[in-house]
Amino acid sequence: MNARAPLYQARYGSPDAPTPMAGSPVIDHLLAHRSVRAYLPDPVSDDTLTAIVAAAQSAASSSNLHAWSVVAVRDPARKARLAELAGDQAHIRQAPLLLVWLADLARLHDVATRVGESAAALDYLEMFEVGVIDAALAAQNAVTAA
Repeated sequence: MNARAPLYQARYGSPDAPTPMAGSPVIDHLLAHRSVRAYLPDPVSDDTLTAIVAAAQSAASSSNLHAWSVVAVRDPARKARLAELAGDQAHIRQAPLLLVWLADLARLHDVATRVGESAAALDYLEMFEVGVIDAALAAQNAVTAA
């Protein structure tokens, strides 16, 4: 039996799930991913946060724009308010660190202004979509890194 069979069986919920022979430690890691909404109270160090953000910055990005920002929230009062705004989700309040991912066209606007270029292209729906997709890709890299 292929050593990866349990990963595919768990992913597809079937003992008969096809199990490709091809694989890698990265694929194994991704297949083993589960959403966790219960956290240890241990703080996340600045060093770990820096490594996670570096992994996020290494994600694919449309036109290399990196049209996203991330805000690290550790303050309990801010997490409580964000939890409330997100439908009173307890796991937001309980996490020692909350990363808030944003499509950030304002940053691109500031860069264009600083270098004397027009920022008119940022007003199109396509650019908002670029920001959302870039933020999602960066967040997925961060999850994988974490």
